[in-house]
Amino acid sequence: MFFVGYFLAALVVLAGCGTESNGARMVAAPEDTIPPVGAEPGVQSFPRNELMGKFDPLRHSDFVPVGRPFADRPGMLLRREAFEAFREMWEAARQDSVSLKIISSTRTFAQQKIIWERKWARLAADTPDPGARALKILEYSAMPGASRHHWGTDIDLNDLNNPSFEPGGVHSKVYDWMQKNAYRFGFCQPYTPKGAERPHGYNEEKWHWSYQPIAAPMLRQYARDIEDNQIVGFLGAETAGQIGIVGHYVLGINAVCKQ
Repeated sequence: MFFVGYFLAALVVLAGCGTESNGARMVAAPEDTIPPVGAEPGVQSFPRNELMGKFDPLRHSDFVPVGRPFADRPGMLLRREAFEAFREMWEAARQDSVSLKIISSTRTFAQQKIIWERKWARLAADTPDPGARALKILEYSAMPGASRHHWGTDIDLNDLNNPSFEPGGVHSKVYDWMQKNAYRFGFCQPYTPKGAERPHGYNEEKWHWSYQPIAAPMLRQYARDIEDNQIVGFLGAETAGQIGIVGHYVLGINAVCKQ
């Protein structure tokens, strides 16, 4: 299993754990750039700012632009290894007459904050209780600092609507192909149907795929280094602890993607 000049795309609010936002940039605080201790032996460690999206991927040497024909618009970025694996997968799918199109990729803390706070404001009247409002947003959108899209390993493909990937849907062939072949290129689906094996976390997202060779060690490091009380800096952040954002949402994924 494997793993500039572009401007960042404008915000699309209806997102699988949030879609692409505007070009706001986050510059890491000096203490955030210090690599954590206790990293896995022989495995690359990542500064806390990268785990939480508080950095500028445009200025990061590990990130590359995606571009057409792989994305539906310019401005998207991924980690180099993840993009190279996607290009191989894209070509294999094309040979099987399946079209893969990235519609969302890397997002910073600042971009995720815009997505989150717009939804927070929109739901204020109907859901005044902060905890209930946060849980409603968390059905499909991550808190800033707790999104896998911060990592440069995760992509949304083709559509943001589960029925589109189901039998009879416009992208049913895409989902069938990904289920059968994505693992060969290092990709897995983090948000499978909720149930006994995945009782917590975001709702199912058939469009969201993750490059496991990098994302899995990042997830393990996140679990070691980040606590609920560090998820701050946006409206409603006070609910992170009561919800258990790290244990229930960051870690609430398909067990296969943790390996």
